[in-house]
Amino acid sequence: MLDTMTFTKIVGGVCGTFLVFLLGKWGAEALYHTGGGHGGEQTASYVIEVADTGSAEPEETVDFATLLASADPAKGEKVFGKCRACHKIDGTDATGPHLNGVVGREIDSVAGFGYSGALEQVGDVWTPEHLNTFLTSPKSAAPGTTMGFNGLPKDTDRANLIAYLQTLEG
Repeated sequence: MLDTMTFTKIVGGVCGTFLVFLLGKWGAEALYHTGGGHGGEQTASYVIEVADTGSAEPEETVDFATLLASADPAKGEKVFGKCRACHKIDGTDATGPHLNGVVGREIDSVAGFGYSGALEQVGDVWTPEHLNTFLTSPKSAAPGTTMGFNGLPKDTDRANLIAYLQTLEG
């Protein structure tokens, strides 16, 4: 059963497959060129570690009360755009509880909203300081919270947002 034609077909199939792989490699190299510099020559690179000598001037740390005093509620309204997906400010609840009147309100106190119970670790009342701590990283401030937001890393964004929330009445 193994005649010349069958053997020729097998060798042709293997060579054809090899040719397809070579053309695929050539096409991938043309599309995703990884060589450095002009003409495709490879350049070696490495990292030189140096000792940290510190910055010439120490960074100024501004306490949160000072940031909040100079915060802009209009900018905070723009930052609130990140919260709009889950929170409303018209007194109705969405995925998260409504946030109008949140500053000064007791934590876990919106009637009819099913809290996870993890927020009680933050404090008793939503003071600007508690909101700042929570909004920095909700998962680390209240482990076990069902809030999926990662937090606001910038101090000024948090201060502006809290200043905006202070303007909302309950």
